[in-house]
Amino acid sequence: LCCQCGVPIPPNPANMCVGCLRAQVDITEGIPKQGTVHFCKQCERYLQPPGTWIQCALESRELLALCLKKIKASLSKVRLIDAGFIWTEPHSKRIKLKLTVQKEVINGAVLQQVFVVEYVVQSQMCEDCHRIEAKDFWKAVVQVRQKTVHKKTFYYLEQLILKHRLHQNTLRIKEIHDGLDFYYSSKQHAQKMVDFLQCTVPSRSKSSQRLISHDIHSNVYNYKSTFSVEIVPICKDNVVCLSPKLAQSLGNMSQICVCIRVTSTIHLIDPRTLQIAEIDGNTYWRHPFNSLFHPKQLEEFIIMDINRVQEKKKGAGAGARSNKHTLAEAWVRKTSELDTDHQYFCCTHLGHILNPGDLVLGFDLANCNLNDEFANKMNPQHIPDVVLIKKSYDRSRRQRRRNWKLKELERDREASDTDDERQYQDFLEDLEEDETIRKNVNIYRNADIPVESDTDDDGAPRISLAEMLEDLHISQDATGGEGAEMLT
Repeated sequence: LCCQCGVPIPPNPANMCVGCLRAQVDITEGIPKQGTVHFCKQCERYLQPPGTWIQCALESRELLALCLKKIKASLSKVRLIDAGFIWTEPHSKRIKLKLTVQKEVINGAVLQQVFVVEYVVQSQMCEDCHRIEAKDFWKAVVQVRQKTVHKKTFYYLEQLILKHRLHQNTLRIKEIHDGLDFYYSSKQHAQKMVDFLQCTVPSRSKSSQRLISHDIHSNVYNYKSTFSVEIVPICKDNVVCLSPKLAQSLGNMSQICVCIRVTSTIHLIDPRTLQIAEIDGNTYWRHPFNSLFHPKQLEEFIIMDINRVQEKKKGAGAGARSNKHTLAEAWVRKTSELDTDHQYFCCTHLGHILNPGDLVLGFDLANCNLNDEFANKMNPQHIPDVVLIKKSYDRSRRQRRRNWKLKELERDREASDTDDERQYQDFLEDLEEDETIRKNVNIYRNADIPVESDTDDDGAPRISLAEMLEDLHISQDATGGEGAEMLT
């Protein structure tokens, strides 16, 4: 019989029934039944004391561990058997845990009890969001500059940053006329950005720091760091003139070359031999060279006659040749001089896409004044009359049927002009024409523009649907936004 109430029970060490035992002993005594957790609305993270902010979805393992750590000390006297969430409204600012504990009581009897702990979710802005809201508080800035007129390299760099999500730690991105400024709350984030830039584009960097304050008692210094990154001033489709020493070291290339691509290195091609070479940032800064022409100086030519040329014999010490291009000899005439009989002869690397009657963009070296230290010292016989750059297509038609789009960085812009829009269209056309660059860029399908049939195709390069990503729109996150459903 139970020693308290006299009810017949199976024998146990305490000689009491369960009801009396619970009335005598409360094993949850000393364990708090209420608590608070701090939540940042801006970044949707929870505070893990003393100063760590972690991302937790509602009813997740991480959030359960966070709540249990709050009462970890008081749970040391009992044995935790089970813990789980009780469903609450996502916007109620309440989190309820159902805990099952065991404890040895009178004479070795083990008692098990279930109880509920309720947490109130309090809003508190984390330090990172504080700094972002302040906008002026930064400890490091990365100043990216390129001394060119065309921004093709910057548009490519922007897509790389978006793909690798390196813009997440920035406090602010500011656009100025010849580059971008990235502001950071810590020097480590800025250094990570500088390392990324040096791996993805040919560049050089230098750093400096300015003392803001100094606590002489604790010997703590507060610095603001500045990293300056200068990208090589060469863009895709530039015509360059190499120094004789550099041209010789690259396999006796011609000094007049065309830049076909800028990735982590500068990719050059010799339009007369199809010889290709790659120049990294260190080589460029040791043997610098400039672009001979401004992009606005591109002139339109029409192909009068073109002949594919069989493989020429390689010269002594010649380097690798391009397999994607075809060498050809062409007679061209300027579209502005169609009423005259003046024709130009040139060698070109575009023999695989050019036919008689095609329009092509190029630079006229025969009637220009080259202001370059290496070009002025060259033998005039070695300077071609015309260098053809790329085939010309109807731009308005290409824009009209472009059924894809790119994402952009959120940044403080200066007033953009029509020239910026023209340069951006140039970059989009380069993506359509160059598969190698396209692999490093996230391209999203634009559902607003219908897919046209190929009946009116003028041969312009296009991006296939297989290379496009579906643009994902998430209205609310699972961490308790307005009207969000709780994860189960």
